[in-house]
Amino acid sequence: MANAPSAGLVAADPRVLALAAQVAESREQDIPLLLLKLKGILSSASLGSEESKKIKQDIYSYDLTQYCMLVLRQDHFQLHGGWATAAQLAEILSHCCVGLEMKEDLEEFHKKFLPSAIDNLLVLGRRLQARFIQAIKDEEKQDFLRWFQTVTDAICWLLGGHIQLTACVLQSDHFLQLLITDDVETAILMMSVLHNLLKVNSSALLQVDEETLHSVLDELVYKLSSTTNPAIGNAATKLLLVVAKFCKQLVKLLTTRYKGLKGLLSKQWTGKGFDRDLSQLLDLLYLEQSNGKGEMQCYRFRSLNSRQSSCGIKSCRGKCSIRRAGMCSLYTRKCVFYKLLNKILHAGFSERQHQAACVIQAMWRGFQTRKRLKKLPHAVTTLQRSFRAKREQELQHLKKQKEDEALKLQMQLQRQRSMRLFHERQLALLKIIHASQVDKYMEEMERKSALTIQRFWRGYRARRNFHQQRQSVKEYKAAVVIQRAVCKFLEKRRRRRSLSSWKDPKGLTDEQRLALQQKVDDYIKLHPASQMSEERSKELHMQAQEKLAQFLLRSRLDQRAAQRRETLLAQVNTDVELLMNAPGLAETTEKDLDVFMSRSVPVATKARQSHNTMLKYTRWPWWKKLGDEFMEDDVIPDDDLNAELGTLFIGGRKSC
Repeated sequence: MANAPSAGLVAADPRVLALAAQVAESREQDIPLLLLKLKGILSSASLGSEESKKIKQDIYSYDLTQYCMLVLRQDHFQLHGGWATAAQLAEILSHCCVGLEMKEDLEEFHKKFLPSAIDNLLVLGRRLQARFIQAIKDEEKQDFLRWFQTVTDAICWLLGGHIQLTACVLQSDHFLQLLITDDVETAILMMSVLHNLLKVNSSALLQVDEETLHSVLDELVYKLSSTTNPAIGNAATKLLLVVAKFCKQLVKLLTTRYKGLKGLLSKQWTGKGFDRDLSQLLDLLYLEQSNGKGEMQCYRFRSLNSRQSSCGIKSCRGKCSIRRAGMCSLYTRKCVFYKLLNKILHAGFSERQHQAACVIQAMWRGFQTRKRLKKLPHAVTTLQRSFRAKREQELQHLKKQKEDEALKLQMQLQRQRSMRLFHERQLALLKIIHASQVDKYMEEMERKSALTIQRFWRGYRARRNFHQQRQSVKEYKAAVVIQRAVCKFLEKRRRRRSLSSWKDPKGLTDEQRLALQQKVDDYIKLHPASQMSEERSKELHMQAQEKLAQFLLRSRLDQRAAQRRETLLAQVNTDVELLMNAPGLAETTEKDLDVFMSRSVPVATKARQSHNTMLKYTRWPWWKKLGDEFMEDDVIPDDDLNAELGTLFIGGRKSC
């Protein structure tokens, strides 16, 4: 980033200074409209004067050209004025760069700033060309074509001021994509840009690599062979003529790489309104091919005799001095031979065979036509589907590219604005601080900057290590949870198997049954059962019920007494902890008094803790709850029970 001119140098232009202050303090949406004021500032001074150079230096020093480049990368639908504003900013950027005399940072200006500026102009031209092709209404097409022409003029103006950019433009993929188009208007404009480029630097094509050179020449020859538009043919012919005139080394490449170029030019483009340039180009091509052996004379002779008969033996004898008498006689014998062969073939075919051949040909052509017509709907459907898919993919890619560019631009603008504000604050502080304290202040700032850099580096390194180890730790925890769940499941199944392993006893024989029955009868005789009346049994039942009710009542009272004791003990522990942590009487406030007088603080703390515990449990991932599937509903885990009893005796210092 260029720095503002110091106070010791010549004072900056007040208009540029005021505009830079407005741009620094305004919003991002208002910056493009503010930058358009540069056009009036530049037009106020005559071109090439010292005042104009001084204004351009001030504009570059206050980073206004950088702002123009950043705005050109934005999504132009969000700008005030849209594409018209972008085209005007492109023109302003080219005028600011031409005639600018850099005294400092000369290498950065020529190797970084200028290539970036020309690349932004080419990207803007590509966007305008795409919008022009997609536009439907005539008014929109005219507007986009006018803006596209403004951008191409800006590119030509910038190339005229900085000749070293010609090789950079030719090697740019954006320039080749602008040139490779089927649209007539934009193709003519791009060929005019290439024509001006070659006029500015005639050896530009020799400075690029072979692949780029072949791509440019292939596109020019393709335009000549694929269209019949005279404007396209005229522009392409003039370009090839310029290439052949200024770059003699490329004439041989044209004759060897494109062998049918001469025939294409002479047959398809003769008489289309640019015969003078066409004849000059053909003369150069034939001169290179003949290598000084009279090929130009043969070309003129063939062009004069092309409308005569195929034999042309007499005119050949009279006008062409290169052919020999032996060649003419050989040509005559060939003509006679072909005439005799034709007569023999016509005599051999009868009228019936001719009709049969016509019928066969008609049937075959009809079959081929019907076959093509059957395949036509499927082919059209496939073509439409592939075209729509490709268009959707291009739109998605364009949308993503716009979002990325907008985000990148926003970050750059924020960074640039924050850097400017930081420098302004630093300059203001340096003005306030005494001269003897400047060194001390700068050392303190350096120390703080070093600490900030170290802090950010350590944080980045810790986050990087954490991200690297997080996956392994996560896998380890997941494996532990799965192993625990599987162990519980296997233990539960093992218990069920141990309970179901009981086997039926073997059956008793008749003798064993009789012996066992005898033993039972003898025992009954020795121990007769006491007889009890029905009233006695009811009385015993009532006594048992009363004792059971008394036991249950006494156990409930005991449980309440135990709970009361535990509550009192918890209250005593809480009061003791509050007294131990209480401040002195001189520091006591009303809030501390409320804590001692309120008995609901431990209860509220416990309720809050239980609620947060339940919320954390509900937010657990599924793999942490795998063990709960094999747990009985009525069984409470020992850990939870211990935690529940342990938190009961915690005083008011527990917080969530």
